[in-house]
Amino acid sequence: MNTKEFVKAFYNEKQKFLAEYLSKNSETEVGQLVSSLNLTNDQTEIMKKLMDGALTDVFYTILLGLDGSASIGGEQEMYDLKDENGNQLSGDGEIEAYAYEYFQEAE
Repeated sequence: MNTKEFVKAFYNEKQKFLAEYLSKNSETEVGQLVSSLNLTNDQTEIMKKLMDGALTDVFYTILLGLDGSASIGGEQEMYDLKDENGNQLSGDGEIEAYAYEYFQEAE
């Protein structure tokens, strides 16, 4: 896995969470709570934007934290992140660049 694939996997996870939470037949607690609100179409759109923004903030911040560009729990440091084959994923700003591409430009 390279850095771009790593970041894209996080983006895909965010998209899956969003779809599951807004599914009418969601099996997640969050999805069931949203469904229980019986939102109108306009309210559902607002909820989608709210959740999309919150999930983007969380995933983006975690990725930047792993790359040393943001703090995680108030601590900012560089992490040495490698895949199972020893390929370097963090440390040169690539995570930050790809995170911006997927989570900010694509949105």
